[in-house]
Amino acid sequence: MPQLTWQRSSYCGEGDSCVHVAATPRAIHITESADPTGAVLTTTPDAFRGLLRALKEDPHPRAHVTVGGDATVRLHAPGGTATVTTDHPRWDAFVRGVRAGEFDHFVA
Repeated sequence: MPQLTWQRSSYCGEGDSCVHVAATPRAIHITESADPTGAVLTTTPDAFRGLLRALKEDPHPRAHVTVGGDATVRLHAPGGTATVTTDHPRWDAFVRGVRAGEFDHFVA
């Protein structure tokens, strides 16, 4: 994988780990800097566009996100094997950034 330039939401606290997004010419990559597994979810721009659209309507769309009773949030790619794990505050910061349009340029 080429060197990626990661972006996180401006709603993440200074120095806090957070959900990060990066792009290559044909793929969008999502990770959580505090995820001990180091998982990187890779998806298509069209699928990421669908995720952004879904998150703007519902912060936990069932097709992509699982909210656990242990305060974890897991982001899944449809048909994919990678799962990015985060917590509610970090997820909420990412969703606020999505709703503010901070990641729209990845699929423009």
